[in-house]
Amino acid sequence: MTELQAYCVKCKTKREIANPQPAFTSKGTPGVKGSCPVCGTTLFRMGATEAHANLPKPVIEPKPAAAKKASGKKATTKKSATAKKGKKAAKASEKAAPRSKAPVGKLVIVESPAKARSVGQYLGKGYVVKASKGHVRDLLVSQLSVDVKNNFEPKYRVLNDKRDVVKDLKETAERAQEIYLATDPDREGEAIAWHLHAAADMEALTGKPVQRVVFHEITQSAVQEAFSHPRQIDMNLVNAQQARRILDRLVGYNVSELLWEKVRNRLSAGRVQSIAVRLIVDREREVETFVPHEYWTLDAKLRKAQNGKKEDGKPFLARLFKIGDHDVHFNSKTAVDQHLETLKHSQYAVADVKRGERARRPSPPFTTSTLQQEASRRLGFNARRTMSVAQQLYEGIDVGTEGSVGLITYMRTDSTAVSHQAQKEARDYIGKRFGKPYVPARAPVYKTKTKGAQEAHEAIRPTSTMREPDAIKRNLSSEQYRLYNLIWQRFVASQMENAVYNTLRVDIDAGATPAERKYHFRVSGSTIKFNGFLALYEDARDEDLALDEDEGRILPEMSVDELLDLLQLIPEQHFTQPPPRYTEASLVRTLEEFGIGRPSTYAPTVAVIQDREYVTREDKRLIPTETGRVVNDFLVEYFPEIMDYQFTARMEDELDEISDGKRQWRPMLGDFYNPFQQQLSHARATAPDMKAEEEIGRPCPVCSKPLVIRYGRFGKFIGCSDYPNCRHTEPWLERLGVSCPVCGKTHHGEIIIRRSKRGRTFYGCSRYPDCDFTSWKKPLPQPCPNCGGMLVEASRTRAECTSCGTKHSLDRLPSISAEPV
Repeated sequence: MTELQAYCVKCKTKREIANPQPAFTSKGTPGVKGSCPVCGTTLFRMGATEAHANLPKPVIEPKPAAAKKASGKKATTKKSATAKKGKKAAKASEKAAPRSKAPVGKLVIVESPAKARSVGQYLGKGYVVKASKGHVRDLLVSQLSVDVKNNFEPKYRVLNDKRDVVKDLKETAERAQEIYLATDPDREGEAIAWHLHAAADMEALTGKPVQRVVFHEITQSAVQEAFSHPRQIDMNLVNAQQARRILDRLVGYNVSELLWEKVRNRLSAGRVQSIAVRLIVDREREVETFVPHEYWTLDAKLRKAQNGKKEDGKPFLARLFKIGDHDVHFNSKTAVDQHLETLKHSQYAVADVKRGERARRPSPPFTTSTLQQEASRRLGFNARRTMSVAQQLYEGIDVGTEGSVGLITYMRTDSTAVSHQAQKEARDYIGKRFGKPYVPARAPVYKTKTKGAQEAHEAIRPTSTMREPDAIKRNLSSEQYRLYNLIWQRFVASQMENAVYNTLRVDIDAGATPAERKYHFRVSGSTIKFNGFLALYEDARDEDLALDEDEGRILPEMSVDELLDLLQLIPEQHFTQPPPRYTEASLVRTLEEFGIGRPSTYAPTVAVIQDREYVTREDKRLIPTETGRVVNDFLVEYFPEIMDYQFTARMEDELDEISDGKRQWRPMLGDFYNPFQQQLSHARATAPDMKAEEEIGRPCPVCSKPLVIRYGRFGKFIGCSDYPNCRHTEPWLERLGVSCPVCGKTHHGEIIIRRSKRGRTFYGCSRYPDCDFTSWKKPLPQPCPNCGGMLVEASRTRAECTSCGTKHSLDRLPSISAEPV
């Protein structure tokens, strides 16, 4: 039999049929049956071959005719048949009847129903506002959908679930006098407008030009201003988005297919997502290879000589920072101890007192990146949740007397710019609420520090400062209120006066005599002189930054040469710490610093690497899975250019050049694809087959063949190595090696890692639903020293007993490795 191909639903591409056999369907249609040589899925191709000539065709028996109804109902049958016939005729006439051809005035198309309601109320009569409900056209999912040989011509199709939407828009467009596309004001929004125009074939149908309107906030003035200045679709923005989509498809489709062949099924790669995974994998390896180094500090607990004043008696700590002219570096306890005896018998005198003022500027209004970071730290929102709620606030919410109104400006932006009108309104509000001292002499101007920032929009801000969060709280959901309150406070604070601190630095010398004072200590403190913007808002502290111990420290009044009393010397051991693992907030910040991705891509990138289980989130930290490591190492080895941070950033710059009209998109794709194709061919020819199945050390209970780890649609599972002859499977359980406190002794239940519907990690018994023990906190293998009960991680440094509630320091617990129960 000649080589035949059929489409494999698992590989999502055509494959040569392995072990082809001629066959007939149940209806007698000839075809060829076989299997996929890559994944083993059954393949079938319709059509007769030479092998069918000697194969007997099955006999198809006719279906028995349906029995007629009993004659007892003859009297009513005729009547009911006539009624049914009338109903069918009515339905047929309804279908045949053309829809109303009455003109609809001006048609406006936006993305979502919420946005349609908000925009519609500002436009009033004469306008019909409809929603496309997102993208209506995209590349075919089942194939590459890019004709590389035909100058990267994309193959678009209307999405299956949007065919009725497009049909409705097309019919409405035929009856419209004017057509406006009012999708979001970024590249993606411009591309949606272009796809709507093409999918509904609007100009060809109506003979009227289709106009584009753009607004950055959904308020009456902004919407009316936009409709008074319509424009044409900006093809530079469309082509930049097309180039990004095609670029991502070329990389994702081809590299994912290679991963399926060489590593295992159901893996995927992406141009930006793979870089994000690499950042996390590289950081994890830094943590694993980090060697802590010991160092010591020495503090002196001092107090002013008693003069009858209460504050004089308050002690403070000063740190040794120099001995003679040399900076202090103690690497061991021995190095510290040799100075203690001298310092115990030394005089301590004030050598220098330096007072000053320090101004602290407010943070600029939010960009997409900084909003995601602050919402993560302050509200506990992940990037996807932040952008989802922000989209709701932008598209409009019914706030009562005002109706449906957009509460914030467009939320995908890298700009910190603010309109003069918004600044004036904020300054008026600040003056009335806080007073003139809180209004700066000049309205502040912020410059973005983002690499490659386009600054096409304003910063994220409330559409009206006068719309206070508490005034509309009853109209908002909890998460809408919390995010709006954060955006409102940050913006208003950004327009307020700086905070001013009084600073004080005191240097103290110690020695047996005034001439021998070679030990130099220092203590600093700062107190607020004028709170400025801090009266309203202060950023949440970055969890990766050290706490500023000087802020808020109040020191007594001291003068030069004043003697101080030594109360205690405090030597303290420390160890250097590894670099912190990424949180979602710090990952977004790093992507932005490298210039990788753009505001619209941060949240999807962070979400997709977790959805595909390349990365897990534990205690808000991102940790790579074994799958993430394997895929990352494979891509770094065979596609070093794609996995290079600077290369990905340069691609973003080139896309920006396309959107600015400085570069053509097809040549840019050609410059990328030719070397990429060579790397792809080299990897396909030289990369070893890594599909070795990992045995778990147990035989199959059905056929006694070894059980192995397999991967399916829903992740890891255990299966028989003799598949498909043996189809035995078991769920994959991530065990902690800890007995269940409820049924461990009686039924040998053990604690396993589980995940909620929202992806949050929790811990439960392997015998669920027979045992319903669960815990959000991670159980530890060590028993409680007091009662022998289960210990769980209460914090990074403390453990808590679930039985007696006693808390213990993790450092003091005996080291016990978790073992299978």
